[in-house]
Amino acid sequence: MRIVLGLVAAVLVAIAPVQGYAKVKTVGSGDKITFDQAQIPADMKGAFEIMKVKCIQCHTMERTVIAIQSGIAPVTGQPFDKNATKSYGVKMLRKPKSNMSREDVKQVVGLLNYLLDQSGKP
Repeated sequence: MRIVLGLVAAVLVAIAPVQGYAKVKTVGSGDKITFDQAQIPADMKGAFEIMKVKCIQCHTMERTVIAIQSGIAPVTGQPFDKNATKSYGVKMLRKPKSNMSREDVKQVVGLLNYLLDQSGKP
């Protein structure tokens, strides 16, 4: 009886609708891809500008888009989640060429976390 109930439950889970998440919208393609500015809330536009200017000094925005959309950091293959955004923020703060202040990092990490939420990634 337990086996039958287990099979019924498995079938119901398999055919149940899957909750979908809105994909974060982008514009452009390849190494010119970036997030669609129309989806960025007004209070985060400054963080987006910081990211567009400072983050791309060392890597393309494509790397960030891939990380947000997939939940995987493209270079390391590690999970890209809210813990990772904080770690990357600290790492960028320590890089002399990043020219990022603590406030810059705080704003960009907040934006990345917002984008992760929008993409459905934890």
